[in-house]
Amino acid sequence: MSESAFPSALNKPPGYQDPNSPAIHPGFRPPPRKPVLPPSFRPKKKKSSCCRVCCCFCCIFFSLLIALLLIFAAVFFFFFNPKLPGFHVKSFQISSFNVTENFDGTHLDSATTTVIEVKNPNGRMTYYYGDTVVDVSVGEGGDEIELGTTKMPKFTSKKQSTTSLKVETKASNKQVDDAVANRLLAGYKAKSLAVNVAAKTKVGVSFGGLKTGMLGVTINCKGITMKQLEGGDAPNCVTHTLRWIDIRS
Repeated sequence: MSESAFPSALNKPPGYQDPNSPAIHPGFRPPPRKPVLPPSFRPKKKKSSCCRVCCCFCCIFFSLLIALLLIFAAVFFFFFNPKLPGFHVKSFQISSFNVTENFDGTHLDSATTTVIEVKNPNGRMTYYYGDTVVDVSVGEGGDEIELGTTKMPKFTSKKQSTTSLKVETKASNKQVDDAVANRLLAGYKAKSLAVNVAAKTKVGVSFGGLKTGMLGVTINCKGITMKQLEGGDAPNCVTHTLRWIDIRS
């Protein structure tokens, strides 16, 4: 008989298990793997509602505070119409100006009287000043010579008023260069001598029963000639405050 008459493989009966195949437990399935999501798809943690409430409260508080400050500033400027005080050198007199040449050099003796006017143009505000230190000098550039320093007591500049400060200084046996002393003496006789006045003080404001703190200011009056002052000219002074603000009165 030919080989084709026999089947190459016999059909396996029902329930047959191949002893060479791995054992499989019926009903067992491996656990499903958790899908790994990219960072952009991962759920974000919710912020605490307490933080959001606190931030909202702070924003509302500061907004209201800024609005109240702006309203107060607008009402203040509208009602009080504040104006800065003015400083002027009203007069300058030299009662003595003696240059003496000795064996040890040239010496200067002088006595001066300066009147400074402080004006308050405000009708609803009062300025009050602390102790004021005043320096007086004459000459310009390399010829400038100090004639003394004095301290003025506290004073108040009332509403729409002018306060006069009388400043007296002395220089005794002050040694100077011969050429500088001769130029100063010639300028004194010709009334072309330049006068310089510098004052340092603190100023505060009083209005409507309220009183503010005091702010340091420096007043500089430079290059004023005696001839100008005798002619009734009161040159303006420059006020420096907060170290970067210049106020010309």
